[in-house]
Amino acid sequence: MLKFHIPHHLKGEKIIILLRRHPFIILIKIIFWAFVAILPPIFYLILGDELAKIFSNELLSPLVVLFTSLCYLYIWLFAFHSFVDYYLDVWIVTTERIINIEQKGLFARTVSEQKIYRIQDVTSELKGFFSTLLDFGTVYIQTAAEKERFIFKQVPAPYKVARKITKIVEKNKKFHRLKEQKDKITTK
Repeated sequence: MLKFHIPHHLKGEKIIILLRRHPFIILIKIIFWAFVAILPPIFYLILGDELAKIFSNELLSPLVVLFTSLCYLYIWLFAFHSFVDYYLDVWIVTTERIINIEQKGLFARTVSEQKIYRIQDVTSELKGFFSTLLDFGTVYIQTAAEKERFIFKQVPAPYKVARKITKIVEKNKKFHRLKEQKDKITTK
C-alpha cells in the first residue's frame, strides 16, 4: 500500500495509483538551468581581457559582481520553482475517487477530486519523439461533473495508467450496483 497524505481521507479508502510527471521532465529542466548557470563563466572566458578592464574600474566592478550574483540568485529561484512544481504536482487514484493536486507557483495549489463512479471515459495520448521513446504522455479522464476533464500531464506509461483506471472504474461501478441491489432487497 502506498503511503501519502490524502486530502479529506474517506473511511476504507486506499491509494491504488500515485503519479507524478515522468523524471525526464525534471531532468530537462535541470539541464536547462545548469546550462544557464554556466553562461557567466563562459562569458568570462570569452571576454576575459575586456572584463579585466571592467573589474579594474572601482565603480563598475561592484556592479558586475552584483549583477552576476543576482543572475545566480534567479537561476536558483527558477530551478527551485521547477523542482517544486514537478514534485508537488500529484495525481492520486484511490478506491473511491481521483484526486488532482496541482502546484501553481510557490504559494498556490489547486486540489480537485472526483468520485470514481462518475468517470465516463479514460483516454491516453503520446505525442512527440521523446514521449514515445520514453513512454510518457497524457491521460484524459472524462467525468459527468462540473469540471468535465481531469488531465494527468506527462505521466509515465499512460496506456497502462488508462487501462488500470478503467479497470478500477468498472470494479467500483460493479460494487456500487451490487450494493444498491442489496439495499433494495433489504428494504423490501
